[in-house]
Amino acid sequence: MNSPSSPTLLPKEEGSSLSLWEKARVRAKLALRLFAIYFALAILLYFALRNVPLHEIWNTIRGLQLWQVAGLFGLNLFIYGLMTLRWWIIVRAENKHIPYFPLWLVRIAVFGVSYFTLGPHVGGEPLQVFYLQRKYKLTFTHATASVIMDKLLELLANFFLLALGLTAILQAGILSTNGDGSWLSLIGLLFLCMWPPLHIVFLYRRKYPISTLLRGIPFIKKDSRPVRFIAASERLAGTFCRRHLSSLLAATAISILAGAGMVSEFALIVKFLDIQLSSWQTIAAWTAGWLSLLVPLPGGLGALEASQVFALGMFGVPAVLAISVTLVMRGRDLLIGGLGLLLASRALEGQNRNSQ
Repeated sequence: MNSPSSPTLLPKEEGSSLSLWEKARVRAKLALRLFAIYFALAILLYFALRNVPLHEIWNTIRGLQLWQVAGLFGLNLFIYGLMTLRWWIIVRAENKHIPYFPLWLVRIAVFGVSYFTLGPHVGGEPLQVFYLQRKYKLTFTHATASVIMDKLLELLANFFLLALGLTAILQAGILSTNGDGSWLSLIGLLFLCMWPPLHIVFLYRRKYPISTLLRGIPFIKKDSRPVRFIAASERLAGTFCRRHLSSLLAATAISILAGAGMVSEFALIVKFLDIQLSSWQTIAAWTAGWLSLLVPLPGGLGALEASQVFALGMFGVPAVLAISVTLVMRGRDLLIGGLGLLLASRALEGQNRNSQ
């Protein structure tokens, strides 16, 4: 006679094997997708480099003076200092005892983790949450709230940069044969520029436009985890706006200043390499590179090089100089990213020693 548990045994095994099969299919699709992305980026990299003499690139980069390299590196560290200041202002709004400098080191470590995984814009944020929890005993909710608010303000500042960059692309003639462009075509870009302060006003008044928009789209599941996460983030941001308005405004201004610093750094690289561009052309070329780094791959591999060869080529800049620009940017990012990985690994090693 079968035991009472026997009838339920087979369905569990079938469900388990089916689950494993589904997992294998998901992993296969993910592998194929990554292969397709890497293959496409490899083609972009090939077309960007196929006719470029490497010795000319090396001679161009060797022309940089030591003070120029040191200045670019120092400016980049200053930009990360501004990004850290934004996060620090948010954290200190409710935790006055947390110092600034350790957060600056964590921010560099976050960049290192992000750069070598999903790309410079995202990927290392869990390290920020982990640090606040372990070092200063913040709850997971409060630590996550500070990081979410930091990313939201970064995204809000990115709207300004995107509006400025798209305006530059139109004015420089990359997407239009008419270089002077009609200012009527910039109405949508003006709306992008005005959206960040409007969004803050909405949040302050307990209005959540992104959550409302997602709930109004019929093909999006209203109870899905991403939708619930975005809704919770908006409400969290709204609470912060109402409780700490002065800190919010200060952090927003710092975020915009950091964005201006990134554009200025690119302008210095172009100037140091003796590339003659107008202001609109410089901003347009920077925007092309910035958008290429949104590709969820380590350092936007291939996409950055292709973007600069294309954008700068539109302005008559030889491919040798365009690739030289990307190599200077790569060298900067690899140096700071490597330093960030070193800081992250030392922090993890120290945590492991303390736990043993």
